[in-house]
Amino acid sequence: MDFTTVLFYVFAAVMVLAGLRVITAKNPVHAALFLVLAFFNAAGIWMLLKAEFLAIVLVLVYVGAVMVLFLFVVMMLDINIDRMREGFWGYLPVASGVGALIVLEMAAVLWRGFLGQGDAPSEAAVGHIGGTRELGRLIYTQYIYGFEIAGLILLVAIIAAVALTLRKRKDTKAIDPGLAVRVKRNDRLKIVKMQTVDQKAIDAAAVAAATAAAAAAANKETQ
Repeated sequence: MDFTTVLFYVFAAVMVLAGLRVITAKNPVHAALFLVLAFFNAAGIWMLLKAEFLAIVLVLVYVGAVMVLFLFVVMMLDINIDRMREGFWGYLPVASGVGALIVLEMAAVLWRGFLGQGDAPSEAAVGHIGGTRELGRLIYTQYIYGFEIAGLILLVAIIAAVALTLRKRKDTKAIDPGLAVRVKRNDRLKIVKMQTVDQKAIDAAAVAAATAAAAAAANKETQ
């Protein structure tokens, strides 16, 4: 067993453990951090396959952008963890069925590769597996429909994230942009007429009242 094979098993083992912790961690922030760890190990496996472009894209896009977005959404939604875990065991059969279906689909795709019956890729294709030119040619020719569908799914996810963060909450102070645009000049500034105040007369009356109070107190003491 060479050093590359050892690295593959290490990266694969850490990625599987991190994936398990993503779905078993109680804190969603910890789950997101374990997902970051899984992405880094997946990038390491891509590097072993000499697909440097895919490894860099995985780190920059998913770890540097998507996971930061996940953390912002988790923090802004203020998720109640105890309430989410109330029906956890009730969803276990459905989750197990979906997981088994995914495993069977992946096994069906990789079956020919494991048996060695598939056509071996050419050396030129293997040498350019991580190149931008080869990826661009495949994406925009053979996988164009899948690429467009993925773009639509991401667009729906962005709209859903914005809709969730813009929900009305009683504990926040927010303004309606529509009302702010439709406001008129008279609503912003209102001039109120008030009577003028003679400050000198008020001061003189205060002095006279204080003098009268002092005189009344002196008369009481003399009596």
